[in-house]
Amino acid sequence: QVQLVESGGGLVQAGVSLRLSCAGSAASGRTFSSYDMGWFRQAPGEEREFAAAISWSGGRTIYADSVKGRFTISRDNAKSTVYLQMNSLKPEDTAVYYCAARRSRASMTQDRGLYEYWGQGTQVTVSS
Repeated sequence: QVQLVESGGGLVQAGVSLRLSCAGSAASGRTFSSYDMGWFRQAPGEEREFAAAISWSGGRTIYADSVKGRFTISRDNAKSTVYLQMNSLKPEDTAVYYCAARRSRASMTQDRGLYEYWGQGTQVTVSS
């Protein structure tokens, strides 16, 4: 069992940066570093879509094409926290952003159905 709490969302203008944080707490017997972590987002009326993911060690990352080059995912296992640095924000980035965890596997995935634990989400609104 992993509990995840996102923070850092808000209302910003297009072109600025924002950093989201996701603090995790794992059940006894497992540590935060046992999990690959992902960020997903869901705009009103849309399906939840993949944004970025990072391996348990931080050594591997993958990104959706829509955010590649603008967003950076990172993690600090000592703080049990994963981050999403979002630069050059666009109005189309407006969504609720969720972090998610899955027990580490050999390969990483963008498939939301394969992530086991989810946070409650944080709203990001980008005005033009």
